Amino acid sequence: MNLRYIECVQTVLSSGSISSAARSMYVSQSAVSQMIQRIEKELGAFIFNRETDPISLTFAGEKYLDAAREILAINARLQNEIYEISSELRGRLRLGISLQRGMQLLPLIIPEFIKRYPHVQIELTEKGSSLLEKALHDGDCDIALITTEPKYPDISYTLLENEEVMLIAGNNSSFANRHKNGDEISIQSVADETFVSLQHGHSVRVVQDDLFRKNNIQPKILLETDSLEGAKNIASSGAALMLCPNVYLKHPQHFRDSIKYFHIRDLEYRRHFYFCHRKDMELNRFMDDFFSIVKEKISLLRIGELL
Repeated sequence: MNLRYIECVQTVLSSGSISSAARSMYVSQSAVSQMIQRIEKELGAFIFNRETDPISLTFAGEKYLDAAREILAINARLQNEIYEISSELRGRLRLGISLQRGMQLLPLIIPEFIKRYPHVQIELTEKGSSLLEKALHDGDCDIALITTEPKYPDISYTLLENEEVMLIAGNNSSFANRHKNGDEISIQSVADETFVSLQHGHSVRVVQDDLFRKNNIQPKILLETDSLEGAKNIASSGAALMLCPNVYLKHPQHFRDSIKYFHIRDLEYRRHFYFCHRKDMELNRFMDDFFSIVKEKISLLRIGELL
């Protein structure tokens, strides 16, 4: 349907005659008549009873106007959606975040974000940080919140938080019995210990493998898991030691009470938590606001307001 023709039919009906409609539309009476004739020719039916005063719709005309109103409503919704898209109030956010960081941050970030942008669709990818970094490089994510050391020149890395990789042991383990909580230990001292390890793809696994290799040690690996919480629970039971970022040692309280943690002497590695996106992608309005919310919540976590 032609929107101009719909306007013409509505104006004729509201004005009561073709001549009155022509004056309202600032066109000639013949122009209005021609538009009506074209509509009736396309439909194969009359849409107006011309013998009535004021002019009225035929049954076909009523059906035409019902459909026309639906089309006008669809067009109005489309215009609103286009406006929201152009105003960056609507769209899609492809977000990558590690599972553990997601458990920590998403319940704080997402409710506030969707209050501001209820029409932005979030597509979430949860993987290890090194896999997410590659996904971002490959264009499979818009934004990634990852713990890494920058390695791709086409990715923008904005530092959110520094992390320290620490050694943890269950309180009832022989290693914990030999050391005080918070001691600084040499990595050589754990050469004969048993570890629980995260699987490849996690950034802490990269740190662990490199640390063991550079110090020429090969501790026994009890098992590998994709779950950081599972690994923490095994370590807290005393069955194995674990390398774990300090940001994951605060909670839950029963876990914190069941372990001792140790600083690693001469540790060259400092994990860094970054907000990342491709340099060739300019952040739009809702992506910028997402970044602001992330920074705010991490800051509050750091000072303990949300702990």
